[in-house]
Amino acid sequence: MEILEQLLKQNPVFASLSGAERDTVISQAVQKKVAKGETITHYGEVWPYLFVVEQGTILGLKESREGRSLIVVGLKPGELFWGLAFFEAGAPMPVILQAQEASRIWLWRRDWLLPILWSNGRFSWELSRLMVQRMQGASDMVEELAFQPVRGRLARLLLGHFGDEAVADFVARDMTLDEMAAHVSTKREMVCRLLYEFADEGAIEISRTEFMIADREKLEGYSRQGKS
Repeated sequence: MEILEQLLKQNPVFASLSGAERDTVISQAVQKKVAKGETITHYGEVWPYLFVVEQGTILGLKESREGRSLIVVGLKPGELFWGLAFFEAGAPMPVILQAQEASRIWLWRRDWLLPILWSNGRFSWELSRLMVQRMQGASDMVEELAFQPVRGRLARLLLGHFGDEAVADFVARDMTLDEMAAHVSTKREMVCRLLYEFADEGAIEISRTEFMIADREKLEGYSRQGKS
């Protein structure tokens, strides 16, 4: 429970609680261990929980009828998320929640936290601020998908994921083609073709196990394509 206490103290939402309120929240928490690839909750399920990630990464995934996936959120240690039914009773999940790697989360049911939400205005305010930030992130994602071509989205993903570590130096490829495709809402075949194009144009160097940004300026130029 000491780890959970530290997580809550460092999180802006739970940090707003008094010591007594935090103790109550800790006593109600349920830990769940999730294996890599395991689904926490499915699309359409009524799931009235809020949770904080202790370890690992939890993905929120949307899937199309054609089998394409889009990662709409990636949750790291210390971050919060919730089912729609936590706020609106009976509301179905709009995404699948799945562990990208072996993970641990702490959960609370809606009815456990409602008394604190009703009585503690600061707690409710901080949770509302987090919801607004997530809405802004979703808006930015929709804008990118609508107005930026896949080529630009993939370049932006590579820059964001590999960052400065991969500039003029090889790093391990820790993302599969399917994972890249899910991040930029396309198919793995398109990702594969674009990676080879980037390599042929001298922006990157890539092998089955390693990746390097050979020309960051060129890759940044790709990432701005289609953006106003």
